[in-house]
Amino acid sequence: MVEQTTLSNLGTAMGMAAPAAAGVAAAPAKPKIDAKGRSYATGRRKNAVARVWIKRGTGKVTVNGKVIETYFARPVLRMLVQQPLNLVNRASQLDVVCTVVGGGLSGQAGAVRHGISRALTYFEPDLRPALKKGGFLTRDSRAVERKKYGKAKARRSFQFSKR
Repeated sequence: MVEQTTLSNLGTAMGMAAPAAAGVAAAPAKPKIDAKGRSYATGRRKNAVARVWIKRGTGKVTVNGKVIETYFARPVLRMLVQQPLNLVNRASQLDVVCTVVGGGLSGQAGAVRHGISRALTYFEPDLRPALKKGGFLTRDSRAVERKKYGKAKARRSFQFSKR
C-alpha cells in the first residue's frame, strides 16, 4: 500500500527531520557587537541609505555629525526616527550615530528609523519580536515610479486638444 503524502508529513517524506522532533531547540540569538561595544546596521527608504551604529550611552542621536534637532528640524521627522527607541524604552540608554545619503529628508528619516530598528535587534536580540510587531523591521519598498516617454510624468498625459 502506498503512503499518501500530506503537508504535515511532507518533511519526513523528503528525508528531512523536523527540528523539534530531532530534540534540537533553537539556540537564542547572540548579540552582534564589535570591539567598541557598538552594533551596526543599514537602513533604506526610497533612495536614502542610512548607516547606523548603536552603543550604550545617554540617549544622544547624531545624524551626519549634527544633533538630531538640527538635522531633522521638523518634529514629525524626529518622532519618526525616535519611534523604535521609544517602543522598547531605550531612548535614554543608547547613543545613536548615523550617516545618511540620498533622497530627501522624509526618506532619510525613514532610512534612519529602519537602520535603528535593525541595529537594535543586533544589539539586543530579545527586542526583535516587539520591533517586528511594530513593523519597524520591514523595509518600506515604495518608491517613485519612473517617467515614461510620451507622458508628462509617470502616468500624466499632456493636455489633449482637438485643434
